[in-house]
Amino acid sequence: MNRYPFWKYAVILVALLFGLIYTTPNFFGEAPAVQVSAGKSTVKVTQQMQSKIESVLTAQNLTNSGIYFTQNGNVGSFRIRFKDTDSQLKAKEALSAALNPNPQEPEYITALNLMSNSPDWLSKLGAHPMSLGLDLRGGVHFLLQVDMNGAIQKRLDSLQNELTASLKEKNLVVANSDNKDGQLVLMFDSPETANTARSEILQKHTDLNVTANANNLNITMNDAAITEVKTNAIKQNISTLHNRVNELGVAEPIVQQQGTDRIVVELPGVQDTARAKDLIGRTATLQIRLAETGTGFNNEKFKYGTGEAAVKKQVVVSGDSITNATVSFTQENQPAVSVTLDSAGGKIMRQVTHDNVKKPMAMILFEKGKGEIISLSTIQSEFGENFQITGSKSAEEANDLAVLLRSGSLAAPMDIINERTVGPSLGADNIEKGFNSLLYGFIAISIFMVIYYRMFGIFSVISLGMNLFLLIALLSLLGATMTLPGIAAIALTLGMAIDSNVLINERVREELRHGATPANAINLGYKHAFDTILDSNITTLIAGLALLIFGSGPIKGFAVVHCLGILTSMFSSVFFSRGLVNFWYGRRPRLASISIGQVWRGEVADAISTDVTSGVKTPSKK
Repeated sequence: MNRYPFWKYAVILVALLFGLIYTTPNFFGEAPAVQVSAGKSTVKVTQQMQSKIESVLTAQNLTNSGIYFTQNGNVGSFRIRFKDTDSQLKAKEALSAALNPNPQEPEYITALNLMSNSPDWLSKLGAHPMSLGLDLRGGVHFLLQVDMNGAIQKRLDSLQNELTASLKEKNLVVANSDNKDGQLVLMFDSPETANTARSEILQKHTDLNVTANANNLNITMNDAAITEVKTNAIKQNISTLHNRVNELGVAEPIVQQQGTDRIVVELPGVQDTARAKDLIGRTATLQIRLAETGTGFNNEKFKYGTGEAAVKKQVVVSGDSITNATVSFTQENQPAVSVTLDSAGGKIMRQVTHDNVKKPMAMILFEKGKGEIISLSTIQSEFGENFQITGSKSAEEANDLAVLLRSGSLAAPMDIINERTVGPSLGADNIEKGFNSLLYGFIAISIFMVIYYRMFGIFSVISLGMNLFLLIALLSLLGATMTLPGIAAIALTLGMAIDSNVLINERVREELRHGATPANAINLGYKHAFDTILDSNITTLIAGLALLIFGSGPIKGFAVVHCLGILTSMFSSVFFSRGLVNFWYGRRPRLASISIGQVWRGEVADAISTDVTSGVKTPSKK
């Protein structure tokens, strides 16, 4: 009756082993580390750099406890772990000096960081400590203001090229054009041409306000178009910021919109605020221009490989027009990059390439105000929205170029208007308080359960510990971020778990009061309690899922821990607890008594209450 088959005990053992492996890394703490990552989009960190890093550290007599290389997509980075912060700081300075011979144009970022101190064999099993949020680990918080006027100006720049090209197809030549203060002005040779052009523009662009003024057309965007530009600017900036914070190797960064024109960036664990600020504040832009083939004076020179190349000042299309870039292969099986432009960019590109076949065209990436040519290719034929860039020496090089084109640029400039640093000491204080609250709560519950339910109280305490064990293991395995709301969710889970155990114990007591034998009381008690526990947990789980779906930020973090806690609570309170009881009492052939504390029997309790530790007796009636 109260015996588990072998496979159920096997499930319990597997759960114990799983909990042990994936919870253990959380007890090793963190060690100081230095992270080396690319400082520019055109620089790549590869595994081959490890020997150089080792030689730099050896030359400085700096001993490390491990060098780890990680590849996140196309972005690689090294993390070097040290035993103390003194070695960490010296290593940072040494690596920065060795990898960046020109401090004015650093190619690599060397940032202070923290990493798990758990043994390598646990990491190889995929067991990592839980990520801690900003409130527990410390880190930096940025509030960025997006320059919406800049986004509108960029859209007008794009419209200037787009309208000029489309009107030229209708034989309506724009004599000159200018745009400033949110207004685009197109100049024609006669008022008639201007009026005809106005009709053409309004047929295709219903989101523009176009007014004729003699030979000129004054063009502005209507409210709907401005709102769309602002919305897209926020979305693209958030996407670009996500790519940038990945370079810092930050676990669970938060990049989200706040209000209509602001973005919040939280980087837990980042100690080097200056480096993070430098990376977040980059204003990379991409431009496609024709290369200068003659001796024209209206050109600019940019770095290209180890040398320089001259390009025209006029921008053909910007990175905003690139919708996709993927690696492909030509008919000769040579690696290439297939680029897709939006319709407006495609029209401009078709016209420009038609007029400049067999001439070189450059793609220039601007970072920190300095441009670098990342691709210089010859136009082989006229093309529009889709075209290929050939000339890459390998598929890897083509992939690098595709990533650069895809990563895009900011849709609008941003300024950091608020910066807040949460020190590691404050985070440690929060961790200590949260840990102590859980510890003292667990101890208080354990003492009460053992005193009140005796042996069954011990089973309940072990089940409660198993619940906590599995919950932390699951959070660690899933890579969830622990925050203060998460600790509150764990405390709530413990309360719900012990409530299930109390329900089971009271059901068993009830069966004893009704005269059931101890073995029957255990069986019926668990059976009847299960239905109630299931109903209660399902309704709570529905509430948790609602928080998970509709919540955000800390609320979502709370919901994740809460939902996982309900599942582990069901397992530990019902399945695992029953296994303990079965193992302890089920192996006895004749169970005469169970230790579950005082069994009260209503009005006759005072007279005949019996501690079932010494045997369950049928109550006599007056």
